[in-house]
Amino acid sequence: MARLATLCSLVLLLSAAVSAQAVVPAPGEMPRPAFSEFVARLKEQALEKGVSAATVEAALTGLEPLEVVVERDRTQAETVLTIDQYLQRRLTRRFVRTAVDQSRRHRTSLAEISKKYGVSSRLLVAIWGMESNYGGFTGSRPIVQALATLAWDGRRGAFFTQELMSALQILDKGYIELDRMKGSWAGAMGQTQFMPSSYLAHAQDYDGDGRRDIWTTLPDVFASIANYMKAYGWVDGQAWGREVKLPRGGFAPLVQAVGLRQSGCRASREMSVPLPLAKWQSLGVRTAAGGALPKVNRDGSLLNAGSKTYLVYGNYDALLGYNCAHAYALAVGLLSDRIR
Repeated sequence: MARLATLCSLVLLLSAAVSAQAVVPAPGEMPRPAFSEFVARLKEQALEKGVSAATVEAALTGLEPLEVVVERDRTQAETVLTIDQYLQRRLTRRFVRTAVDQSRRHRTSLAEISKKYGVSSRLLVAIWGMESNYGGFTGSRPIVQALATLAWDGRRGAFFTQELMSALQILDKGYIELDRMKGSWAGAMGQTQFMPSSYLAHAQDYDGDGRRDIWTTLPDVFASIANYMKAYGWVDGQAWGREVKLPRGGFAPLVQAVGLRQSGCRASREMSVPLPLAKWQSLGVRTAAGGALPKVNRDGSLLNAGSKTYLVYGNYDALLGYNCAHAYALAVGLLSDRIR
């Protein structure tokens, strides 16, 4: 183990000795400018957007790129779990039990916020748990440095440049200090894991102290999640979806008959077009137990999710609005169902 640690340290030292500007771009990409030149342009953009000179200088002066962030961005898709594997690893008994315990511990605050925003307290805890392990891990990367690095890298330069501008606006408004503005390698922040633009649009100062503190203030965390879900169309009192049993032939013939969605994010386009439950009933779709579907006026889309199939409703689309991945949305939905 000691030898392995020594070798790892040597690799890190060698990596640090290589100029960040000398990194060879991926095939088809334009060469990256010198980081110092790029940051100088970022400063001009920030000033044009109304960020104060004091904030710009404090946040961007002396900045160095984080090559580990570039590596994470370029290799994040190499390890992919199936939906079944993801759900099995995330929704452990311990994780669900913690969700129940946290719901009880913060019952009063959650109930108040749930009533105000019209979003289930169980859903708030489920998203909180999935995003930051109930506040246990929010990321340790300096947000400004990470976003500046990703903007400079160029693969998704326009997106990360815009997020950086939003991060500078957050600092300029005094919502968080620069040294406390930390999060994931991709720029997601706090216990809600909001990107800076989502923070500006949805974060809430629920306790009224003048700061939208999604890092340490739980009422602000819960209210911010609730506000986000409300904005994306969550309707409290309605289910997000249900597991169903398909007729002989399975998913493919049904989807061929009704068609897939043609708009939305990638996950959305992997679902069937929405049809009334009565129509799905006539096509042979049944509850997981084999019974008739509920006789309610509701549309649902068919989703093939590994070993199981679901009919998902409008609230599921709201979950995809938080993170457009079926593994994530199903994990949140199933976890919220298990919190009683």
